[in-house]
Amino acid sequence: MTHLQVAGLDVSRETSEKLDSYVALIQKWNKAINLISRSSEADIWQRHIADSAQLAQHLPSGPRLWLDLGSGAGLPGIVLAIIAAEVAPSLRFELVEVDQRKATFLRQVSRELGLNVTVLTERIEALTPRLADVVSARALASLSDLCNFAERHLDADGIAVFLKGTGAEAEIEVARRKWSFNLESFPSKTSVDALVLKLKKIRHV
Repeated sequence: MTHLQVAGLDVSRETSEKLDSYVALIQKWNKAINLISRSSEADIWQRHIADSAQLAQHLPSGPRLWLDLGSGAGLPGIVLAIIAAEVAPSLRFELVEVDQRKATFLRQVSRELGLNVTVLTERIEALTPRLADVVSARALASLSDLCNFAERHLDADGIAVFLKGTGAEAEIEVARRKWSFNLESFPSKTSVDALVLKLKKIRHV
């Protein structure tokens, strides 16, 4: 079984090699700038790479824009950009990361792996609206706050995909007090306590 079959994906040897290179870069840089918790390094493929890769089912085709908020180590943005390089090569990625050291890491990875990625270091709230086709985030903020970001930066027909752990149902209930949205939820393929949330037509109530 390959690393990503747990996430329901079969990828080419070239994509697998790029993911291996990305993991090696995380492990190298993590000694200096704490990209991921040290406790999760040993299980990086399951906890981080496969968890991020399960969002690949939402990759749009064509010259579209995917906006990843609070990218940190590039999870899920870099993982998806690596997969998209093969299956959706014209899809552009913008990764928003205000921490300058992490942004430097993301740019280095993008250069070394030849990814269609731009790194933005402004605060999410200060960015010019991006009109993205997809907005994603992982371990960034409450669903209510994420709706605020997504409503600002999504195209009218765009979707938001958020990885959420324990407490997702409570977050949905709280978010619905301020926001209207169409919601689909999917069980995570890497954690029994987690969900993938897909939102459309996000509007303030």
